[in-house]
Amino acid sequence: MSSNIDINFDFYSDTPPKRDPDSLSPTLRKYHKILWSKTLPNGELFNLVDTNPKAYLYHKSNLGEFYLGSDAITHSYRSTKKIAHIINQVPSEKVDTLFSHGSTIGAYIIFPSRRLKNQMTINQARGVCVKIQDRFDLTLECIRLFYENKESPLSSVFHRYVEFFNLFCDFKRYVDFFLLQDLVSTNYSTVKYHLQHNDFDESPLPQNINEYLEYRENTINFILKRGQRMRASVTA
Repeated sequence: MSSNIDINFDFYSDTPPKRDPDSLSPTLRKYHKILWSKTLPNGELFNLVDTNPKAYLYHKSNLGEFYLGSDAITHSYRSTKKIAHIINQVPSEKVDTLFSHGSTIGAYIIFPSRRLKNQMTINQARGVCVKIQDRFDLTLECIRLFYENKESPLSSVFHRYVEFFNLFCDFKRYVDFFLLQDLVSTNYSTVKYHLQHNDFDESPLPQNINEYLEYRENTINFILKRGQRMRASVTA
């Protein structure tokens, strides 16, 4: 399988109309397999296969058994009713551009996809949690806290999937594995938020047009930089 990836490829272009690329874009699944089938921090290969009919991507070895799915980690909020009054003030081309960037590989990651104890997956939990609202920068802060054994709005779901997080040993190596360096400080001690965050009791959604534009700019910059890291990682 070719290791080349097109970091500008729009996954909606090979997905059936009005359907989800996370499930149905063959190119997205191919890119995930290329990007994340690599050596883990413990020196073992995290080989992912797409031949298990019950899994999007699958790994089984002495490390354990993992069913993995794709997750879009950026959000344009263009259809979010709670802030429709703000989105309606933003030029549509700016919202659409954010959505388009969010349809490229720099805006996707993999998480465990099999439900445990009949409870939500990570993807589901971060989408419905009112303190996260699908923001990956806040999700990454929760992951940082998890590796420090501290509580967050996503602690319970992360504990259910502790075997997955154990693959990466610590926060720094999780960030490095998934090429998320542009979303953290140089010493990995803090997350660079797309929009200022002080407390999980605050609304994670933009509260005015300026906040949305700030969120938009930071999100696009992250997607573009991560895409460059991805391209470099498979051509090195």
